[in-house]
Amino acid sequence: MIDAFLGGLGLVFTWPTPLYLALGVLFGLWLGAVPGLGGITGVVIILPFTFGMDTVPALALILGVFAVTATSDTIASVMLGIPGTAASQATVMDGYPMAQKGQAARAFGAAFTASAIGGVLGGLAMAASLPLIRPLILSFGTPEFFLLGALGLTMVATVSGGAVSKGLAAAAAGLLLSQVGFPVASEEPRYWFEIMYLIDGFPLIPVVLGLFALPEMLDLAVRNASISRVERDETESLTAGIRDALRNWWLVIRCSWIGIYIGMLPGLGGMIADWVAYGHVAQSKRQPGEPEYGTGNVRGVIAPESANNAVLGGALIPTVGLGIPGSASMAILLGAFTILGLAPGRAMLSTQLDITFSLVWMLIVANIFGAGLLMLVSRQMARLSFVSGHLIVPGVILFVFMGAWLDTPSIASWITVLGFGALGYLMKRGGWPRPALVLGFVLGPVMESSLVLSWQSFGPADLLARPLSIALAVLLIVALGFAIRSTLRARDVSSLRAASRAMGGHPASTFLGLALSATFLAAIAPALDWPPSARRFPLVIAPLGALFAAIALVTDLRARAGRPARANPGPDPETVKSAGFLLAVAAMTAVAWAIGQPAALVGFVALYLGLAARYRVGWTLLYASGAALALYVVYERVLHVRWLEPALSFWD
Repeated sequence: MIDAFLGGLGLVFTWPTPLYLALGVLFGLWLGAVPGLGGITGVVIILPFTFGMDTVPALALILGVFAVTATSDTIASVMLGIPGTAASQATVMDGYPMAQKGQAARAFGAAFTASAIGGVLGGLAMAASLPLIRPLILSFGTPEFFLLGALGLTMVATVSGGAVSKGLAAAAAGLLLSQVGFPVASEEPRYWFEIMYLIDGFPLIPVVLGLFALPEMLDLAVRNASISRVERDETESLTAGIRDALRNWWLVIRCSWIGIYIGMLPGLGGMIADWVAYGHVAQSKRQPGEPEYGTGNVRGVIAPESANNAVLGGALIPTVGLGIPGSASMAILLGAFTILGLAPGRAMLSTQLDITFSLVWMLIVANIFGAGLLMLVSRQMARLSFVSGHLIVPGVILFVFMGAWLDTPSIASWITVLGFGALGYLMKRGGWPRPALVLGFVLGPVMESSLVLSWQSFGPADLLARPLSIALAVLLIVALGFAIRSTLRARDVSSLRAASRAMGGHPASTFLGLALSATFLAAIAPALDWPPSARRFPLVIAPLGALFAAIALVTDLRARAGRPARANPGPDPETVKSAGFLLAVAAMTAVAWAIGQPAALVGFVALYLGLAARYRVGWTLLYASGAALALYVVYERVLHVRWLEPALSFWD
């Protein structure tokens, strides 16, 4: 084992492997920084270039891409409040508030340091656990997966601030959204309204980009200000963030192990690991003087960034050792192994052990190299938080909508971004936690699949008779108790709780309470006609969701009754401007359907800068030309995007 471990190190530093590893890291950093791309897109693009290459350099190119996307996705999460990938959703909770306080450089320093340590620990964990993985992974059955999903949902109470009923209702709404399309054990699609786009369910990327990206861009456009709402604070530097991460070394290690363990479990991965880590830190005791979680606490950045970088090392363990891919990205990587002549399982743990250990070293080197590069440019990136929002909005809108198109090339994906953007705006104005909805949406298929298989295999009486199930059930109860205890003991009026109470009577909150209550109740009737395996989960979600939404609605109505009447009963100017922005984006979508996406996107950029931002013609044309060049070079030539066929053609 020691000889193979050192032999793997030698393979990594044998030329030209370091060159290909560096190229993969650079490409992966770019993919993670652009919302809507990520590791899967990168490997799909890179894989054809590996044909004919030697095995180890090809692996270095692929692993370099995979290893660092969870590091650079922090850029969009901190600077824009948009998850760069699905694995960085929890980083938004405290990273974006830190940028708004002028502490973006500190957030970057803490995040990149924690990411590097988490990635290194993930690689070392892979090396140490390869001989032991088979009994550990095979002991985890479907009941345990269901309970682990339920454990993730208990974190909703923590990330919802003082509005626990809103958090639970939003989580139930996410679970219900995950029921759209074909169920696990039935041939009849659910809640698809005979729309082919919905027959396989809502795609994750357009949903996440809509919920997070459009509301934040709308906020920048309406406020006509920079991301940071304070003057530049030179004391909050990159080195301060590095010291924060090193000072919280025990938190980094704990959350890295959370990421490693969850990465080992098929079907979960980075989309839940960062939330479990965030819930863990949010339930821990805050130090005196620390801000409330969700308002810019640096520990709320350190925890998820440690976990999501350690996931890859954990996910490689069953992929390499058992040939069991735990996620879509691992399935693609498993295909790459096959193309390169590798046989996951017995061969990679015996005759090809040195190549297996080279993967460990690639993870370690790529994480350190990627984090170091990002630290070199983080000061310049942090300065963008003081740039006018009008310069940021059109470019981000372009990448957001093209990210949704790359995930699902249909005009319906743009409509999904727009619809969930409007929903995200209402949730933000009304104090409803958007992360809770996304968490429920991600966990829904995992929990339903585990519940159906457990019910068929064990029966309801034996579900909790397994020792590991009992341990997870106890952990679930303890986590829920800590969440309730931390909520009840929070006597200080933090900005998050104060904001939740202040928005309690907001019309947007009342509207969402009514709309969700009606939606949950309406979802019950069609489910009654489905087969038992298809209706069981929706009939659990819908009544509970209706109850939580009703509680939130009653709370809102009571808060609204206690608030003084507005002096000016007319329409809110901010609401009018926000509606105008959403209408402009809707018009861009309609133009894309009619005459093509490039014309619609470039036209939106030019009209926004010229009419809304009132920039000079020269600057407007320069920016629009840059947008057109990005569409051509990045999406047309590099990604080979297949554009939408316009409904109206002027050249026939």
